[in-house]
Amino acid sequence: MEKTIVITGLAQGMGRHVALMLASAGYRIAGFDMDREGLATLENELHAAGAECYLTELDITDRPGILHFRDEVLERFGQVGTVLSNVGIGFFGPFEEVALERALHCLEINVIGAAAIFQAFLPHMRANGRGRLIAMSSLVGVIPFPFESIYTASKFAIEGLVESIKYEVEPFGIQVALVEPAQVSTQFAAKIHQLPPEGSAYRERAARFIRRDNDLIKTATTPEEAARRIVAIVRATRPKLHNQVDFMSSFFLFLNWLLPKWARDKILLNHMNIQV
Repeated sequence: MEKTIVITGLAQGMGRHVALMLASAGYRIAGFDMDREGLATLENELHAAGAECYLTELDITDRPGILHFRDEVLERFGQVGTVLSNVGIGFFGPFEEVALERALHCLEINVIGAAAIFQAFLPHMRANGRGRLIAMSSLVGVIPFPFESIYTASKFAIEGLVESIKYEVEPFGIQVALVEPAQVSTQFAAKIHQLPPEGSAYRERAARFIRRDNDLIKTATTPEEAARRIVAIVRATRPKLHNQVDFMSSFFLFLNWLLPKWARDKILLNHMNIQV
């Protein structure tokens, strides 16, 4: 597989660690993010490691910008072997109280953003007869979580998108894969946790959920640990379609397969301390 990878959302967290690990393995790194300062420091680290890279500040919702980015990457590097869609935002709140315009923005970034970067590079991969598309999904793309209905919807959509794409692109030698972490010890969840207003029928249970989530994050997989698993997927000869990076996601997905729905629901509600 061509050792040039495109990574969206690589200025911080897992994306940054993946970029640095792959650079140390001889990969050329292309990517974008909205975090200008993070991009600048990452570029310095990549150059210090002797890696070729092309990083730029770009919004995933900028469709013409993505096509320009693609053209620049192919002009500089000639080939792209893997595209890792890592851009995503969280969304928390009782569905009844969700502002649907904000929800639309989440779906635009998490779903259409992945679609846009994949679609941009697919003609190149199809012409070459090889390539790999990897999308960051989530445990909640398989098992819905309460108070995360919009985020869950976006990750269910990613799962469906990638599984559908698989049938279309495999005949052209293009592989697809999904990464489904449960929790990674970053500030991702903390940034979106917001209690419903006083008087909300959901406030007390949402507060319990947030407290439990914050406790779980303390012992969650680190970004470095998750990145090592993602790097293994990138470098695999034939990656699996569904991939986990932590014990929690593997355990819950096993229970999801093994148990009847009523039992799974009871375990989930108890696990997140939101039983009535």
